Amino acid sequence: MTASLRLGPLLRHAGETTATVWVETDSPCRVTVRAEDGTRASARTFTVHGHHYAVCELSDLPPGAHLSYEVLLGDEQVWPEPGSPPSILRTLDPQAPTQLLYGSCRTPTGDTPEGVVRHGPDLLRATARRLAREPVDGNLLLLLIGDQVYADEVQEPMRAFLRETREGSGGLPEDEVVTYGEYAELYRQAWSDPQVRWLLSTVPTLMVFDDHDVRDDWNTSAAWRRDMDRLPWWQTRVTSALGAYWVYQHLGNLSPGDRAQDPLWVRVRAAEADTAQEVDAFALRAHEEPESYLWSHRHDVGGVRVLMTDSRCGRALGEGDPSGGSRSILGAAGHAWLDENLTGGFEHVVVVSGVPVLLPPAVHHLEAWNEAVCAGVWGRWPRGPGERLRQALDLEHWGAFRHSFARLSAAVGELSRGERGPAPATVLFLGGDVHFSYLARARHRDGGGSRITQLVSSPLCNQLSPGLRRTAALSASAPVRIAGRVMAFLAGVPRPPLRWRLEGRPHFGNTIGEVSFEGRRARARWYHAPVGGPDALPGVLVESPV
Repeated sequence: MTASLRLGPLLRHAGETTATVWVETDSPCRVTVRAEDGTRASARTFTVHGHHYAVCELSDLPPGAHLSYEVLLGDEQVWPEPGSPPSILRTLDPQAPTQLLYGSCRTPTGDTPEGVVRHGPDLLRATARRLAREPVDGNLLLLLIGDQVYADEVQEPMRAFLRETREGSGGLPEDEVVTYGEYAELYRQAWSDPQVRWLLSTVPTLMVFDDHDVRDDWNTSAAWRRDMDRLPWWQTRVTSALGAYWVYQHLGNLSPGDRAQDPLWVRVRAAEADTAQEVDAFALRAHEEPESYLWSHRHDVGGVRVLMTDSRCGRALGEGDPSGGSRSILGAAGHAWLDENLTGGFEHVVVVSGVPVLLPPAVHHLEAWNEAVCAGVWGRWPRGPGERLRQALDLEHWGAFRHSFARLSAAVGELSRGERGPAPATVLFLGGDVHFSYLARARHRDGGGSRITQLVSSPLCNQLSPGLRRTAALSASAPVRIAGRVMAFLAGVPRPPLRWRLEGRPHFGNTIGEVSFEGRRARARWYHAPVGGPDALPGVLVESPV
């Protein structure tokens, strides 16, 4: 029986002389990636829960290469498909300008009329159309920074799959995925659209999870985790989510050298049989002992350092004094990793966090106030209502983790003052999650020479309802900002070490962000898809120096 390509190819980690291609097949086989210059790499598939994958690592490629490639299963070419445009292997050129495309929160709709009405146009599809007609020179990376899949808000094709495959399986939520096989189908549906599939096959892509990749409000607080642990299906769900994330998203983030040092990869690659038991055990431990695995990853592209941080799985959720580190959005290991890598000597340092570091100030103050109340600053009785408010309003970003915010702010201040090596021109925060887009300019209260900027681009395809847009817009207004600061003051929360303001009004609607770096200059753009049918190219919504 001849194997077929079930998903991919995905072009993942790219170095100056290396490129990684990930695929899923429908049966075991040997996968070969063959570039137009004759360079090739082959790998035998590995198996997890009956699903088959391969990671092909091409090496000895020239820096700055743009090479078309083919995928073979055994001796049969299966990609590109007939009539499809060529897919391109890209390597990095340390001397070339760099562009980062970034976004989060995507619900696949296929740009159907009903999907566009509810969720808006799909900016990954629109970006594929733009790049097919307007090729980009230099270094181009796509950063998917959370909610690549919605495991808890599935669409009708996925609900139909659950109905068909769960006969006799009672007690599971009807509109949420639970098992590894269900996650595999969720990823297949998310990445099988022809335009998205081509985009992911030709632009090096780095990923990090946010809550919906596992479940809404994942790791909001210790109380949230206790509530979830009482659900009989939750252990299977979180184990499946993290195992699938490691396979579908995280493996491709790693360089060949880093992947070779990953203990789970070493075991999986060497195994002859299905590795479900090993992957499940790893995933459960990552959930129960967050310090056991580091999901964050670093990428240096010429003069740009990109730090992709895990602000979800590694959280410490203690309920003591928040200023003492009992609550931490990165956890001890995550903060140590960020401290180690947040160094000077680069023209630009980019810190990527699924949840924005700098929210509209009013929301930041509200979250800091809520954290203090939940920790007991006003006594015991307000803690319960405070926790209910935290979960109802999703008060679980950096502002709700005062220790982490202060620690990151101090490190950024040192970096911008040249205390961690030559100061970069910009320290840039990239974020998503909140379903609106904005630019915020910041400075440290103790001074510093680097520009400090927060850029948020969200969603790729999951626009807010009109009611939620009005609420979010109100959160950025001056009266609410003042009220939030007063509430934080009354709870004894000190002023944050960074001062920031939003530039202009937040944008509501689907967007994909772009940051272009050339020398010590940086420029931000947001693209949106205008009305004009499925072939309309996205246009620049906002452009601003960073």
